[in-house]
Amino acid sequence: MMAPGRSAAELRPLASIGQLPVIEPLDSIELGPGDVDIWCCFYDDVRDPELLAAYEALMAPDERVRHRRLIFARHRLQFLVTRALCRWALSRYAPVAPGAWCFASGAHGKPAITAPVVRPQIWFNLSNTQGLVACAVSAAHEFLGVDVEAVDRKTDLHGLAERFFAAREADALHALAAEQRRERFFSYWTLKESYIKACGLGLRIPLGQFAFDLEDGMPIGVSFDPRLKDDPSHWRFALLRASAEHLLAVGAKVGPGAPMRLRMATCIPFRGLAQSVGAAP
Repeated sequence: MMAPGRSAAELRPLASIGQLPVIEPLDSIELGPGDVDIWCCFYDDVRDPELLAAYEALMAPDERVRHRRLIFARHRLQFLVTRALCRWALSRYAPVAPGAWCFASGAHGKPAITAPVVRPQIWFNLSNTQGLVACAVSAAHEFLGVDVEAVDRKTDLHGLAERFFAAREADALHALAAEQRRERFFSYWTLKESYIKACGLGLRIPLGQFAFDLEDGMPIGVSFDPRLKDDPSHWRFALLRASAEHLLAVGAKVGPGAPMRLRMATCIPFRGLAQSVGAAP
């Protein structure tokens, strides 16, 4: 049985990125207590050969090897943009050239900065899907996760829900009208991914051992199986519609009662902000 509790996120599901405050296009950006900045790049139109060459020049030797091994052009483009966005975004918060950042992955793939040492310390997380790359950045939340999903891809919603979701999530999904199930399925999926990515343990955390509540008009709630030994009051989650085809979820472990304040920008790395995404709610 899961422990009761509700994570009081500031945004109700399902919010639009247009409801978030916009990251100001400054060369040096400050992160306040609780701030999480989300940088999004809709990369399908990134085709400038000079820009792509600049992205490629930033890659570390091991990244170049991985890039060359990718068979399909769309995957190589996604790989390039993901790494360029990460480096470009991080350099907005510290006097470090984009090519000077060094990273390492944890045992379950979570990336972290290994050099240079900057103060205040910066944490980040990455996600990509067809057409969209996102990078979340914070100086407050070490346990930070972001996930993006293209909701129009073909998926066995029923089979995956029965296999991976908590029983009450699967029941809530099946109780919806058929036309609502796809959005709800990906809402659960992106939120679950944001949690396991924030923890840094990947699928070592069974997806059925924690459940999200997405009641209309209510903050996003989460509850945990006692085996996870986690506390809902320590987590904040937000679920956002990044575009008509994409959902984005972000989760952060915070102190009890502490905030998670989101800001957002869409951009093309090294070309600046692609567009303004809205005003503060």
